[in-house]
Amino acid sequence: MNNIPPQGVMFPMGSLYVGDLHPDVTEAMLYEKFSTAGQVLSLRICRDSRTKQSLGYGYVNFNSPQDAERALDTMNFDPLKGKPIRIMWCQRDPSLRKSGIGNVFIKNLDKNIDNKAMYDTFSAFGNILSCKVALDEDGYSKGYGFVHFENEEIANKAIEKVNGMLLNDKKVYVGKFIPRIEREKSLGEKAKQFTNIYVKNFGSYMSDDKFRDLFSRFGSVTSSLVVRHLDGTSKGFGFVAYEDPKSAEKAVQEMNGKEFEGRTLYVGRAQKKAERLNELRKKYEQQRMERFNKFQGEFCCFGTISSAKVMTENGRSRGFGFVCFSAPEEATKAIQEMNGKMVGSKPLYVALAQRKEARKAFLTSQYMARAQAVRQQGLQYAGSPPFLLPAVAQAPRIFGPAPALRAAPRWPALQALPRPNGSAFGLPLLNAAPFRSPVRPSSVRPHARPITGASGPTARPNSKYTTRHGPETPLVDGRLSHAAPQEQKQLLGEQLFRIVEKLHPELAGKITGMLLEIDNSELLHMIKNQESLRAKVEEAIAVLEAHKANKKGVVVQD
Repeated sequence: MNNIPPQGVMFPMGSLYVGDLHPDVTEAMLYEKFSTAGQVLSLRICRDSRTKQSLGYGYVNFNSPQDAERALDTMNFDPLKGKPIRIMWCQRDPSLRKSGIGNVFIKNLDKNIDNKAMYDTFSAFGNILSCKVALDEDGYSKGYGFVHFENEEIANKAIEKVNGMLLNDKKVYVGKFIPRIEREKSLGEKAKQFTNIYVKNFGSYMSDDKFRDLFSRFGSVTSSLVVRHLDGTSKGFGFVAYEDPKSAEKAVQEMNGKEFEGRTLYVGRAQKKAERLNELRKKYEQQRMERFNKFQGEFCCFGTISSAKVMTENGRSRGFGFVCFSAPEEATKAIQEMNGKMVGSKPLYVALAQRKEARKAFLTSQYMARAQAVRQQGLQYAGSPPFLLPAVAQAPRIFGPAPALRAAPRWPALQALPRPNGSAFGLPLLNAAPFRSPVRPSSVRPHARPITGASGPTARPNSKYTTRHGPETPLVDGRLSHAAPQEQKQLLGEQLFRIVEKLHPELAGKITGMLLEIDNSELLHMIKNQESLRAKVEEAIAVLEAHKANKKGVVVQD
């Protein structure tokens, strides 16, 4: 059969819609599949903007309609990752999809009839724009489906020929599809009538007879059911079917909210999942509009608002939103009046909306400017006595290595640099916190950098590992075996700091912090083997030099 896009229906040349995709299907798999039919110009799988998970459908664009037709004829309903894919001509015009013209509804389908079987059955009458059997959450047929034909004439022909026929020994109904809203309008008051009610919150010891007797006083009950666990205990909810809608309505009015054995019953109309979701959706939309009106009311006094939106997640406000005014001066006035204004118990922050990239660049430039100011002030006071240093100097920190406190490297752009001489030091070690000795309480903040004088580098005021504290105390292996992991690092750090300070006094803190990333057993070996330690110290210095050489142009992130 010829499946070239029908005349009068506007499709992009050679564009196909591919649906019912397995969540694990990738663009590469689609390309490998469809490139056998012809030259593929482009393709994409539609994904959730936040989670990037597949939405189960995508588009494939071929170089020619003939290639697309070949793919549609030969690959429709082929399994991909174990799930049959559904292919149809891409319909970009929403009015065509929503018009209902040529749309046919089929019910009482055998559960074994799938998309392919229904497509094969109805394609004999003319071009099919789309075809789908409705499935439940487990992937099984719900017993009904839809076929959208090219035009009304073909749809009427299919209805005439197939309605009342036996398909897999089941008599099917085929008729024109009528949207739910139109069906409810045609039914009028009958659409509001119901005979089945849903009852919950009656506990786990409700018997079937007691449940039926509880609701039979409102009218003739055709059936009742208490839903139970495998052990026979009640799940706390059930269903009652009445012969007369008035009896069901009376039961809801009398029993909903009534106390029963210490519990408050809920009794309402029994609904299908789709109906319940639709009601929840309407309720959410109503709440959204209420939030919108409230949010808009805060700013409407400053000018004409063209749009306003509170950003939400899972139905809850994320604490920020956007207001669009018709004129720039109105927005400026709103910022001046509302920024810092107390709403409830919190002050509002109001500013001009920026794109994420622009906002990130602005914040980065602010951070760099502050960092530069701190560095300049630190250099200005580098030759001053410690007690004259300004408050902008780095505050003393509690001792101990702190690589675990930083979740990501400070200079991610440097990760691609080669490690010097196959060193065990990766560049993330540049982010290791300088090893600092315990700080003595003092009201004076010493400068973070060592102060140099004519006699060379002097010891840092907050270090207890200096020559004025006497000779070094050899590290006792027994102390390590009885210490906690963090205490072991501290003991090793104290010993390493004394040794490294003699070799490189200005970099002793930074190098020691880098060395403490190494396993404790290897550190103990290095302390006992001075040659091994010197080699590792030289590696650390090489890493630092590589960092300095590549530091230019790197954006610092904190």
